[in-house]
Amino acid sequence: MKNNKSLITYSDPKSSAAEAYRMLRTNLHYLNIDKENRVIMVTSSNMAEGKTTTICNLAVTMAQSNKDVLLLECDLRKPRIHRVFNIDNSIGLTNVITENKTLDEVVKSSPEYSNLSIVTCGPIPPDPAEILQSISMRNFIEQIKSEFDIVLIDVPPVCSVADASILGGIVDGVIFVISSQETNVESAKTAVKTLEKVGANILGAVLVKVKLSRRGYYYYYNYYSEDENTTKKKRKKHRKKTTDD
Repeated sequence: MKNNKSLITYSDPKSSAAEAYRMLRTNLHYLNIDKENRVIMVTSSNMAEGKTTTICNLAVTMAQSNKDVLLLECDLRKPRIHRVFNIDNSIGLTNVITENKTLDEVVKSSPEYSNLSIVTCGPIPPDPAEILQSISMRNFIEQIKSEFDIVLIDVPPVCSVADASILGGIVDGVIFVISSQETNVESAKTAVKTLEKVGANILGAVLVKVKLSRRGYYYYYNYYSEDENTTKKKRKKHRKKTTDD
């Protein structure tokens, strides 16, 4: 896998955006204290609101905390996960459901992203909804749930097609992505109501594409810069003391 700029949690782990994903990971951890949410779906109300970027970075940061994470591409219409990670999409989920391929045959992993496994969409089917609502799909989710600590599922936007509603009542929880100054309020309300109708457990919403103030941006990097400088000074002092001794 080749590193992608969209994966800010890997390419720039000390950035404010990467820290925000770690905070999301922490919040989900505390939500799991009372109820274990191992299969989590990420969606939005409409297209281009940042759900795929969000789920990919969340997957990376969860894997960095030594969790065995599976990222499952269930957007069988316009899949993007394989592009984010620059991996082959010739075989994937659709092959499991329609050709009885095993998990081992379709799962992809890389030392570059330790503890992270990925199952891409595979060949785009003529009727994605039929795939997602099949018994084979339910059985596959149960299988991967037993084999991984966390399963993150990327699905199409709620207001576009019925796919998110089909899986919403099956997964343990749903994260709803909202794009700052882009997401239509009424669309977001409609999407949430649609998910609630199928009994989806909405864990919370994530606000993305937020423009940081210049002051906040400076403070964040200054904080880490000072921390690094302090560490370097301590190491230098320690080396000097060792030499003198």
